[in-house]
Amino acid sequence: MSGVARDQDVDIDLGQLVRAVWARRLRILAITLVGAGVAFAGAKIMSPQYRSETRILIEPRAPAFASTQQANDASAGPLMDELNIASQVQLLQSADLLKKVINDLKLYNLPEFDDAASGSAMSSILVKLHLKKNPLENPPEERVIDAFVERLQVYQVPGSRVIGITFTSKDPKLAAAIPNAMANVYLSTQSGAKLDSNSEATRWLEPEIEGLRQKVSEAERKVAEYRTSHGLLQTNGTTTFPAQQLNDISAELTRVRGDKANAEARAQAVRNALSSGEASDTLPDIMSSQAIQRLKGTESGLQSQISDLQTSLLNNHPRLKSLRAQLSDIRSQIRQETQKILASIENESKVADLRASELERQSDTVQANSARAGEDEVGLNALEREANAQRQLLETYLVRYREAASRADSNSSPADARIVSRAVEPVDPYFPKVVPIVVVASVATLIMSAIVIMLAELFSGRALRPTDASPETIEAEAVVEEKHVPQAAPIAAAGKPVQPSMLAVVADEEGTIEDVKAAEDVPEDEPEDDNEFSVASVADYLTGSRAPLAIAISPTGENGSAATVSLTRMLADAGHRVILIDMTGSGYPTELMAEDPAALGVTDLLCGEAAFGDTIHGDRLSDAHLIPQGQSDVRRAMRGVDRLSLLLDALAAAYDLVVVECGSADVAGVSRLTRSRDVEIILSLPEVEETIFVALMTEFQAAGYERVVLMSGGEGAEQALGRAA
Repeated sequence: MSGVARDQDVDIDLGQLVRAVWARRLRILAITLVGAGVAFAGAKIMSPQYRSETRILIEPRAPAFASTQQANDASAGPLMDELNIASQVQLLQSADLLKKVINDLKLYNLPEFDDAASGSAMSSILVKLHLKKNPLENPPEERVIDAFVERLQVYQVPGSRVIGITFTSKDPKLAAAIPNAMANVYLSTQSGAKLDSNSEATRWLEPEIEGLRQKVSEAERKVAEYRTSHGLLQTNGTTTFPAQQLNDISAELTRVRGDKANAEARAQAVRNALSSGEASDTLPDIMSSQAIQRLKGTESGLQSQISDLQTSLLNNHPRLKSLRAQLSDIRSQIRQETQKILASIENESKVADLRASELERQSDTVQANSARAGEDEVGLNALEREANAQRQLLETYLVRYREAASRADSNSSPADARIVSRAVEPVDPYFPKVVPIVVVASVATLIMSAIVIMLAELFSGRALRPTDASPETIEAEAVVEEKHVPQAAPIAAAGKPVQPSMLAVVADEEGTIEDVKAAEDVPEDEPEDDNEFSVASVADYLTGSRAPLAIAISPTGENGSAATVSLTRMLADAGHRVILIDMTGSGYPTELMAEDPAALGVTDLLCGEAAFGDTIHGDRLSDAHLIPQGQSDVRRAMRGVDRLSLLLDALAAAYDLVVVECGSADVAGVSRLTRSRDVEIILSLPEVEETIFVALMTEFQAAGYERVVLMSGGEGAEQALGRAA
């Protein structure tokens, strides 16, 4: 029977599932061994299948006697893309190629490729029930092809231009022979297709070439006749005579105009020198004259004599007068000679002008002739284009014809593929693999057996547990279901009276303390495992639940408060940020943890006599924090107890856990501390009193606090008391 209520949320107990599987381990092992034995027997009964593979590389290939240029052109051509490779894969699986292989190897005589002829009992039953088509209705050739295709696999090797041909057969020799035969038939078919293409090309090109030769001759004859009739004679192969003549006249006219401009510039320079009286011996035309040079030499000699005689003779001396007269005559001759040179240069300019005029007249005449020749060249160009087109087409056809004629032999046109790996006779069968089959069957049987057992546990409810209750609460509920008590109330621990909680002061003033509700059942025996409710167990529970707030109730007084202090210190030693608020009437937690028993605390904060930060103190024996009881009047402080919920929210945002030790408190007082029921209630009972525990737990659960945890202080409380001493 399941221990889960019908309306309760449940979770899967993985531990129970594992225990159930482990308890039936022998049964699972036996089933696994049976499954392995069946798999081994089945693998041995199956007929072995052998598989072999041939691989073909698809690449452009040229004949061995091809020229270097042709080989380079073939290698530089575009490689086959994925679509071309896929097309070759389909070609290898074509019916014509398969029929040729079947006929060459005479596979139609082998029973392996015609199982329908012998048949089987199961196949006959299916045929009679019209669940399967009768294979004998198909022609024998089709049945052989179907069986062949079932054992054949043709695929492209990923990332390459290699095609694999794989065949599976009961005969290892046949498994190797069929892929090799398919590769040979494929290569011969491809080579034959090339030969057929070359033969067709030669037969078509022969009459085309003969007709093009006649067309080329006729076109060239028309070009020659047109050129002769229109006088478009070529001078250097590309230019006509009128155009060449026009070019020559233009070049000569440019040269003559340059000579004319040069002569005019020289004449102007001589005129400028004569008119200004400047020395003209720096002009190139003057200096190049032999007469000028002789006169300049004579002038220089006379000038030298005059300079020498002036040092010894007077200016009116006849000798000086004679020399000066000769010098004046020489200079007059130089000037006359310069005038002659100027006249010569001007004559050169006139001659150049006349030559330019004549050339311009000739240029006009030649331009008119060239214009007429240009109009005639339009027709000539059309004829030449036609002749060139026919000539180029003829040359192209001749090249193609020679290539096709040279590849008419069977060895001259290799297929665009080659075998890179031939199939060999396999030694080991491809199927069945006994060891892998047994291993897989064993593992599958083991897993399925475990799954069946787990499903049985889940359907029976034994592997389900409630999700909203802690182990302590489940145990407490079980205790409540067994025994009934009519009424319970906090009972003092033996040896010392219990002082009321600070929350009881508020309840006394308002008169709202409720009667404790009676529980239906009380456990007859104490829990078998005391460690389940120890301080360490509660600390682990709080760590796992990650509750922000825990309310500790200590009905027995200081012993329970000491256990709460021990719980707080244990959580702090585990690395958690935890703070304890002392709401007891005795102030015993403050006595155990505070360095100064008179430190400011919660009553001072509620009365407004201390700041929030001044009320937080460190524990003297651990890393935990403490808000002591305080020194202010409790009754006055408890008038502002409603503000405690805001205080707890602020502390919950700063700490991992806030522990409120309320001492001997009831549900009415605890409900004022929390705005919601999302809180852990800890019943701190160092010595478990069944009456107190059941009554309090029933009371809190009736008020909506579902998470009620029992903590029996035990050694933890004694250690806390020992530290305080």
